[in-house]
Amino acid sequence: SRTRGAALLLVMWLIALLTALIGAFALSARTENLQGRVQVRGLVAQNAARAGVEYALTRVGSSDQKLQWLPDGRPNRWRYGEAQLEIKIVDENGKVDLNQADMQLLTGLLQSAGKLEQSEAARLAGAIIDWRDADTLSQPAGGAEDADYSSAGRPYGAKDAEFESVAELEQVLGFTPELYARIEPLVTVYSGRTRPEQAFAAKEVLDAMGLNGADLVRQRERNQPGSQLQGAGADGVGGGLVGERSGTYSIESRARLTDGRESVLRVVVRAGGGAVPGMPYTPLRWEEGASTR
Repeated sequence: SRTRGAALLLVMWLIALLTALIGAFALSARTENLQGRVQVRGLVAQNAARAGVEYALTRVGSSDQKLQWLPDGRPNRWRYGEAQLEIKIVDENGKVDLNQADMQLLTGLLQSAGKLEQSEAARLAGAIIDWRDADTLSQPAGGAEDADYSSAGRPYGAKDAEFESVAELEQVLGFTPELYARIEPLVTVYSGRTRPEQAFAAKEVLDAMGLNGADLVRQRERNQPGSQLQGAGADGVGGGLVGERSGTYSIESRARLTDGRESVLRVVVRAGGGAVPGMPYTPLRWEEGASTR
């Protein structure tokens, strides 16, 4: 009798153990299935965002002005499969070139976009110029040379050479992450121009140029693709609706799936003659945002 009781108890323990193992396996399989679905949906969103970049290049370069997208930062909407995309294109000529802009333009940009007082904006503009120039003399408004970096505890000094990327701006003495985030979309190292092309410039850049940015942007928004109006508008606002293109574009492609998942791709590309055979563009900067829901 005791033997039969012990055997029954052992069988019950084995059944409980097997039940626990099967439950753990089922939970693990369900978790892996959910993770797989998340990864697959993320890949769908990411590839939709990339499709948006490549489609944008076909539209911005279209010979049909009615189909052409203007590279002035306005949002363009496009549907790709189940993904709804919002795509913005900005010609790099419409941005402030960190290697070419003068003190006045940099100061104006830091005031309009950075929300800084004139004296602080001038000091940081001087620091930008001191970073790129070859001499060791600080700008009259302040600036920052090697001794200033050393005093601030920075293990490096002014570069004394041109900016190779916009991200270098974060290393310039006085720049905070918050200030960099406000300035970064408005500056470039690819245009080679002393002044931006106002047809593609953002409001803050136009303000920095001494123009009425709000009025010019409103006038530009009334200019639909295909009309390509030039000269002053009916409200007397100056021209600048058509500008010289560089062929180098910043593109932000945001894809949203029907389940709410999103992916953002921000790139700078040069149209034509890709570095890889068969590619219609050369990537200069590539930043993929994480898919969210």
